[in-house]
Amino acid sequence: MPLPQKPVASPFDAKTQAGDVIRGVDLKGKTAIVTGASSGLGVETVRALASAGARVIMPVRSQGAGEAAAAELRAATKNNAIEIADLDLGNYRSVRAFADFFVKRGLPLDLLINNAGIMATPERRIMGNIESQFGTNHLGHMLLTCRLAPALAKGARVVALSSIGHRRSPIKFDDPNFEKTPYEKWAAYGQSKTANSLFAVELNRRLEPKGIKAYAVHPGGIMTNLQREMSKEEFKAFGWVDDEGRLNDRFKTVAGGASTAVWCATSPLLASGGGVYCEDCNIAVAVPADDKGFTGVRPWAIDPEAAKKLWALSEKLLGETFAI
Repeated sequence: MPLPQKPVASPFDAKTQAGDVIRGVDLKGKTAIVTGASSGLGVETVRALASAGARVIMPVRSQGAGEAAAAELRAATKNNAIEIADLDLGNYRSVRAFADFFVKRGLPLDLLINNAGIMATPERRIMGNIESQFGTNHLGHMLLTCRLAPALAKGARVVALSSIGHRRSPIKFDDPNFEKTPYEKWAAYGQSKTANSLFAVELNRRLEPKGIKAYAVHPGGIMTNLQREMSKEEFKAFGWVDDEGRLNDRFKTVAGGASTAVWCATSPLLASGGGVYCEDCNIAVAVPADDKGFTGVRPWAIDPEAAKKLWALSEKLLGETFAI
């Protein structure tokens, strides 16, 4: 049974760093995959997992950036079992090739952290006519996860990075690719982040009976390369920085942003179930659709029926049915 969408007695909070979460955790003999690991949250997530002894694979688009990050992480964690591989989540041939190669290696996969993402991009199309944010953030990761499913070990955990941005839009089931309505970058981003959460709900429903759990994570506000498509004027308009460029106090450090994903991947408090949306190293509170706060998850991102409907739509868009 999935866990209830209610906080638990976590010893951590919004100020916790990834290193605090991983302290005392032993991941020796475990294998993890972290997407988007050549910068930002991905680097800090790998740092935490590798410091606990895990073998970590970093599938990346840029081999140069990936190897530079991996070299620094090997030195910092004293763990040489950190490797890079080719993966472009916006190219489904690349996704299939990476996943199939990993499965053929025969390594049991214990942790899959779907961390990579793009945000607030100009209108772009991938794989024909798929809107790029939905196609990369959700469909690319769904394809990756489902193709990797044969390698998931009993007790494995899948963590899908969502966002407070899920509040901007439920799934546009009648027009997911903005073919009928004008493209709006924030609505597209919001839909993709709702999709990440719903994917965790449905994946958990399908795999929890096999001992595999899935979680959605809002990492918090962090200034990383994710904002590369945005202008300084937008940063000011959103209140993220002031006129002098000082960051809003609500923003976390990058290691703080990685903490909830690491918590979902390792916390014994989540051992009994999954299928929940988490933030600040805890299960988030479910809030009404019109909530104006900065915490909690809106109903459309944890709706099990919407999750099933999204799975079917995604299979149709990917042209592939997943027997998991």
